[in-house]
Amino acid sequence: MKPVLALVGRPNVGKSTLFNRLTKSRDAIVADFAGLTRDRHYGDGRLGEREFIVIDTGGFEPTAESGIYKEMAKQTRQAVAEADAVIFVVDVRAGLSAQDHDIARYLRTAGKKLVLAANKAEGMVEGIQLAEFHELGIGEPHAVSSAHGQGVRSLLEKALEDFVFDAPDEAALDDPDRPIRLAVAGRPNVGKSTLINTWLGEERLVAFDLPGTTRDAISVPFERGGQKFELIDTAGLRRKGKVFEAIEKFSVVKTLQAIADANVVLLLLDATQGVTDQDAHIAGYILDAGRAVVLAVNKWDAVDSYQREMLQRSIEQRLAFLKFAPVLHISAIKRQGLGPVWKAIGEAWASATKKLPTPQLTRVLLEAVQFQQPKRAGAFRPKLRYAHQGGQNPPVIVIHGNSLDHVTDSYKRFLEGRFRSHFQLTGTPLRIEMKSSRNPFSARES
Repeated sequence: MKPVLALVGRPNVGKSTLFNRLTKSRDAIVADFAGLTRDRHYGDGRLGEREFIVIDTGGFEPTAESGIYKEMAKQTRQAVAEADAVIFVVDVRAGLSAQDHDIARYLRTAGKKLVLAANKAEGMVEGIQLAEFHELGIGEPHAVSSAHGQGVRSLLEKALEDFVFDAPDEAALDDPDRPIRLAVAGRPNVGKSTLINTWLGEERLVAFDLPGTTRDAISVPFERGGQKFELIDTAGLRRKGKVFEAIEKFSVVKTLQAIADANVVLLLLDATQGVTDQDAHIAGYILDAGRAVVLAVNKWDAVDSYQREMLQRSIEQRLAFLKFAPVLHISAIKRQGLGPVWKAIGEAWASATKKLPTPQLTRVLLEAVQFQQPKRAGAFRPKLRYAHQGGQNPPVIVIHGNSLDHVTDSYKRFLEGRFRSHFQLTGTPLRIEMKSSRNPFSARES
């Protein structure tokens, strides 16, 4: 499981800037005024080979008793409950405040690993300005600059030092006895637990007509046709702002971890409700994690022909980035359409772990270039010379050549289509990496 780091602090100390730095994104909105972030915000980060989940939170006022600040404090407390370690962010330039003391008092009772980040420390003498933050009783303050990246790596090293990271076992992908980890994901109340109970033939998981019945990710061993599976029923992901009950505090982060740890994800959609923003968000998590995916539209028997046609259009438009995933129509409660789902899952897993020989990859690449060359960039045209496989689950194709930094995204999609067609890859993302040869004259002095 990826460790979870929560960023906590009073308003406008730079938590969202640090979040963007850790996730190498601009997902969190940043502006020079307090109270911009209100809901929790999740993102993936990486330090070398170590991966983790980051939670950005709003300005924390532990003593708030009413209004929006009370709700923001509730969100922060839930983030702390979900986290394996908490990074307490303070502002060096503003100095220590009474609110910092209130937050530190709460965090010391939370029972989590605590790391103190003294932000906005660029260009300052560490010893004098940092001394007062020892009063918080959190430990040694780490001087960082979220905006400039100074000290962020050493901060992360400290936050992650106690966690054990399992190296990916590439050999295990070839082990026929290794079970396929299948996560069933989707919004609350789409029928995830009902589907798994139908597969197992027993009421193994609690299924009830109330969103949020499942609170944690549950793993169940299962075997079908000689193939072993681990079925992971995940808690439904809700829209931000709807996860307030303390009993649901583990739902979101456990679902993200289950998706990241799965080999194949079955994304359940509700035919009666169509494709929502939250369905698109979950699909985005799956794609970012690089997991093989199969789309299953549940409750297909409960809609008429017009609704079915509109749903098909909605899937094509809102989930266009998952066009490689097969779409199946099922009714979990009536046991309809479940056979093709297993076939699609098997094909997605086979595609995700398929070995792509270098001679074939290079031949497909050169044929694609001969059919359509990449666009010229200034005086140079990118030259694609050969390709080889760089990883599995998801498949990674590494292309070598010259001036590959100028290859456009549209041309990469064109190449992806050629590779998918030749190797019959379905249900799995395909990542293409470009590696340009070093120019021996680039470092020569003029």
